[in-house]
Amino acid sequence: MQNQSIDQDIAESELTTRRGTFRSVAFRDHGHEHMALVYGQRIHEDVLVRVHSECMTGDIFRATRCECGDQLDSALDAIVREGSGILVYLRGHEGRGIGLVAKVRTHILQDEQGLDTVDSATSLGLPVDVRDYGPAVRVLRYLGVRSVRLMSNNPDKIRALESNGIAVSSRVPLLVPASPDNLAYLTAKRDRLGHDLPQLDVVRGADS
Repeated sequence: MQNQSIDQDIAESELTTRRGTFRSVAFRDHGHEHMALVYGQRIHEDVLVRVHSECMTGDIFRATRCECGDQLDSALDAIVREGSGILVYLRGHEGRGIGLVAKVRTHILQDEQGLDTVDSATSLGLPVDVRDYGPAVRVLRYLGVRSVRLMSNNPDKIRALESNGIAVSSRVPLLVPASPDNLAYLTAKRDRLGHDLPQLDVVRGADS
């Protein structure tokens, strides 16, 4: 990842949204087109950053099975409150990299057989997580970012950035309240994938 660059296939412009005006940085990387939204003045150290994996069902259609759409909203709100920051939106990450069709097939197994998000993928012969965070590393380098405060509950993202030269000075939790719709999904992410989700302890305490 360290020797690759996105400089040759990138475009930037202003993007006015309901939250305010961002600098949109669209770039192509290994067949996928991604986007970084930059808010406020560009800074290089301890930048508030969210690396967000594409989730059509959650981000666009607001599915309640996952917390992706709520995390996207919360991250953008936090960046605006901060006055500066970057959201990197990575496409090709649908279903932790298995794609939309395969993801919907895992949903069928979850609904009909009670499998969790991990077992429903492996039972189909699919990997649990094949996301590549290289594009995020490359666009952050392009933007001159050297260290970040990463909005994430996933330790894998921290390792991916740090192993490729982007220091993570702190992790900022991005927690979504558990609900009957997402409880099983969040529990599997905590217990099977190692995500830090302390809000589930509150649910457990209320049930005990």
